[in-house]
Amino acid sequence: MRISIASDSLDGVAPILASEIEKRGHTVIPHGAVTDERADWAWCCSRAAEDVASGAADQAVVCCWTGTGASIAANKVPGVRAALCVDAATAAGARRWNDANVLAISLRLTSAPLLAEILDAWFAGSPSSEEGDQANIAYLSEMEN
Repeated sequence: MRISIASDSLDGVAPILASEIEKRGHTVIPHGAVTDERADWAWCCSRAAEDVASGAADQAVVCCWTGTGASIAANKVPGVRAALCVDAATAAGARRWNDANVLAISLRLTSAPLLAEILDAWFAGSPSSEEGDQANIAYLSEMEN
């Protein structure tokens, strides 16, 4: 898959994020502090989310100190369902029940081993086929229109 990434700084796991994703067989499209683009969280994280919405990327991983700003910026982009995940169980649930297509991570809270667990759960996950779960996702799309 093509995974767009963004970080507003090179703190915490930001310097290893691309390599961790590439180790899992994905292609990375970088934004923000990991490139020479504008690194403010609102700009770089929305840019990564726009990659997902436009089809330039299949999914995205966005980061800032708390992960909150990254998730807010990403969720402003129509068609994006960003989830702030602080552990693997939350990442798995976000993929299953919310069909999340953007993973938001806190640079403050996420260690390298935890990042590996979160990424493994995220990429192993898939959307639920249960009617109620699909109805919730469809309703989110209706709200955007």
